[in-house]
Amino acid sequence: MKIGGRTVGPLDPCFIVAEIGLNHDGDAHKAHRLIDNAATCGVDAVKFQKRDPKACLTQAALDAPYTGRNSFGATYGAHRAALELSLATWEKLKQHAEGLGLIFFGSAFDVPSLRGIAPLVAAVKIPSCDLTHVALLTEALNTELPLIVSTGMATEAELDRAVRLLFPAHVQRRLALLHCVSGYPVENADANLLRMLWLQRYAVPVGYSDHTRGIAISVAAAALGACIVERHFTLDRTAAGPDHAASLEPEGLRRLVRDIRKVEAALKPMREQPIECEMGSKKKLRKCAVATRDLPAGHVLTSLDIAWKSPEVEGAAPADLDIRSRVLRVGVGADEPLLLVSLLDKVSTLP
Repeated sequence: MKIGGRTVGPLDPCFIVAEIGLNHDGDAHKAHRLIDNAATCGVDAVKFQKRDPKACLTQAALDAPYTGRNSFGATYGAHRAALELSLATWEKLKQHAEGLGLIFFGSAFDVPSLRGIAPLVAAVKIPSCDLTHVALLTEALNTELPLIVSTGMATEAELDRAVRLLFPAHVQRRLALLHCVSGYPVENADANLLRMLWLQRYAVPVGYSDHTRGIAISVAAAALGACIVERHFTLDRTAAGPDHAASLEPEGLRRLVRDIRKVEAALKPMREQPIECEMGSKKKLRKCAVATRDLPAGHVLTSLDIAWKSPEVEGAAPADLDIRSRVLRVGVGADEPLLLVSLLDKVSTLP
């Protein structure tokens, strides 16, 4: 599939996404700073989240008291509203991100939000909680944008239904699936990383949306072939807010990008023959046949006459060749190589 002109698939570099999400805390200035920092870390894209609280939540949920450490309002509705950025701000963030060479896209949690961001984004992310939201999936399909779908909490039957609904996007090569465990944060033992390989049965690009601490599991996902790796990104993991604790700070994100690129370098197409950097070692360390003592011409070699020593000498009998009972054409001194051109055919079978 293509996202913002970037090809994403098994033969392409991993598409690394800094999920800024709501870690701007409703502050446009902080959102710009997060984009700046993400760009210095070497990611390919930044992603934000958009919700219309009234479209997402019942009135009872909107009015529910919400006064914990991570709260940005006295009620859950007020908290959610405080974390939203306007579409006008999204337009500025898009321009800022693209000016830094980043692809800009977003998650939509409801149909009105999807309709609002669709003209601004290079792709649409469907969050795990909305995998079963038929109206949202249908609206996303109709945007004709690339679709990245997270699969946290999904049963096989739910996932089958979603992929079937989005089949036109599959045919048009604009659908990807991300393995995800919907915990915040997720312990390594719960990462269930091999499920990413199971998702390949749908024959679309597969990646990983990681909520674990640290970078090890994301790097392992890249080693397993993740086409996309998405990580929440913050300037301060200790900050109040719903996603900071499961996020990477700039140094962590830099290391993640560095290590994924190292893994990719190691996973270049397999070579069947020795490569250039091995040739010096091969000549120095490989063993060949040498004489254990001075041997005259016409001597019939036995196991007592032959030793296998480094370095490898061009033309000498290799260590995997049995040269016992061969006849010397010329005399050989102790520790001198037994050259194949100097050995006549076997005359008998000797011990």
